[in-house]
Formats: sequence, C-alpha cells, structure tokens
Amino acid sequence: MRILAINPGSTSTKIAVYEGEKPQLVKSIVHSADDLKAYHLVSDQYPMRKQLIKDVLRQEGYPLEFDAVIGRGSLFKPVEGGVYRVTEQMVHDAHVADHQHACDLGCILAYDIASEIPEAIALTADPGVVDELCPEARISGSPIMPRIAIWHALNQRAIARRYARSIGKKYEDLNLIICHLGGGISVAAHEHGRAIDTNNALDGEGPFSPERAGSLPACSLVDLCYSGKYTKEQLLKRIAGQAGIQAHLGTTDMREIVRRIEDGDEHAKLVVDAMTYHIAKFIAAEGAVLFGKVDAILLTGGMAYSDYITSRIKARVEYLAPVHIYPGENEMEALALNALGVLRGTYQLKDYDSF
Repeated sequence: MRILAINPGSTSTKIAVYEGEKPQLVKSIVHSADDLKAYHLVSDQYPMRKQLIKDVLRQEGYPLEFDAVIGRGSLFKPVEGGVYRVTEQMVHDAHVADHQHACDLGCILAYDIASEIPEAIALTADPGVVDELCPEARISGSPIMPRIAIWHALNQRAIARRYARSIGKKYEDLNLIICHLGGGISVAAHEHGRAIDTNNALDGEGPFSPERAGSLPACSLVDLCYSGKYTKEQLLKRIAGQAGIQAHLGTTDMREIVRRIEDGDEHAKLVVDAMTYHIAKFIAAEGAVLFGKVDAILLTGGMAYSDYITSRIKARVEYLAPVHIYPGENEMEALALNALGVLRGTYQLKDYDSF
C-alpha cells in the first residue's frame, strides 16, 4: 500500500512516500521569504505548493499512483480525534478557517491530488483543533471567552501510541501527560485515549515558548491594547511570533542559546530556566486533572532534543510519574501510519460532515 503524506508548514512543505510502514522518500521543500511574499493569503499559496509537490515526485521517480493521500489537519471546526475522509465541506472550511495557518492547506492539497488518482482516498488525521475537553475544561472566568483547544494533536497522539506499544499496552488503557516542546508548546492530559484537557498553543495560552508569550496578566494586556503604542497586528505579534524566547533573547535557536548559557550568559540562563519552570508547572497542573493517576509523562517536539531543557523539566515533574523523551515532531510518520490504519481496516474512518 503506497501512501503520500503532505505536511505544509510556514516556510516549507514536507512530503513523504510510504510503502506500508516504511518510508521510501522524505523531502522538505523550502519556501523562502521571497517565494512567499507574492501571496497575500496562505490559501493563495496552494497552486504553487501543489505544483512543487508534483515536480518533486516526478523528479524522484514517483508517478501519481497512491492508495491514499493524507494531509496535515487544518484549523477548521472542532472535531474529535481520529482519521477523516476529506470532503468538499472540509476543503471549504479550511479555506475560511478563523485561524489561518499553512497547515490549512494540508487537506486541500490531499483532496486535489487524490482526485487525480483513480480510487485513491484523501485523508487527514488528528488536526490541531481536536477537541475532547471535559466540560469543566471549557469554562473560563468569563462566559464570553470560553477555553478552546488548539494543540499538537497529531504528534501527541502518535507518541502516546508509540509509548503504549513499547510497554505492551494500548493508548486507550493509559493516563498520560504529554508535552510538545516546539515553537509553540502544548500540554495535554490524555485519559484512556482522549485528551480531556489541553491549552490553546496557537494563540499563546499556556507556558511561554520560543515564539509565544503564553498566558499573560489580563489587565496589563488590556492596558497595552488601549495605550496607543501598538496596532492590533503588532500586539498579536507580541503574543505569537515575536514573543517568548524570541522577544527576550532575539532568537529562537535553542542550540545557540544553550551555547550562550555555557559561555556564562546569566540573562539567557534565567529566561530559559523560567520557561522550563512554567512548562513544568503546567505539566503538574494536568496531574490534578487526572487525580494524580498518571502512568507516564512524555516530552516530545524539537526542543526535546535539548538535554538542558528536558533535564530541568524532568527534575520538577518526575515525582508525578516516569518521564520519557521522544525528540522531534514525527508528523510524517504519524500521517502515514494513520492512513495505513484506514487502508488496513484497523482504524475507523470518521465523517467530518457529521460534526
């Protein structure tokens, strides 16, 4: 069974060809700032990215002959976790999603490319808007601002299943706290196969991260909004994009920052130690969600490669449960294995239009 996986990011489009569980081709197509500046909206980039995917497949000797094409999930309406057939309604919703992000192109590209292949199915899996929150988690202190979930669902659930397999159990049998450590940080409490609590990692809720401010003092934020010093767009950047580690230290390159710390930069050390402090605090809070009944804490994402980061988090939270580290994003493998599960009949195909 041959699968094409597509993962559009802000500055790249990653593709992978899988034969069963084995990757045959993994490629990252980089888009420079000059490439993207001609496009006013993310959705305008769609024809360009589609053509580049087809060009790379042709150059690598892969004809358009796939059993499934699966794209990274978009930020459309909230859905439960699982694998979905891409429908016309889903494509429409991705085009007009409230939160515009390059990932919105994933299901659109999968749908269009699969339409050119006889009997191929277009799929997406575990989009970032997977919402399985328990009722209490949705309530904030303001009825006009309920809590929503936007998180790294695809990678977190893939890592959860990998950990479960490693100990001879099913994901649905375990209580896990999983923390994705990337440009944004999501922390989720997984109770027997459902993420019953997590943060809105896209808009900055939760711990601050390399690119996001995290949860902020509400009154101070309101004061800034009315100070006349910033436009709406500038303030949004101060929440996500030009915030967090970037705002404090002028870079998001953790390898460079760790080198600065090793060279005696006390300010860099304080900022990074503060980030790990807040990450650990949010992980510990999810322990309360699970009544302290936690089988394991899993750390994943790009920053999980840094022992400086993970060791400090682990030192604060391992009293709750054993801590295991799975560096990287693993999104291409996760997409391919979700598609393979549908093709083999081990995963139920869900209906987006019914939500």
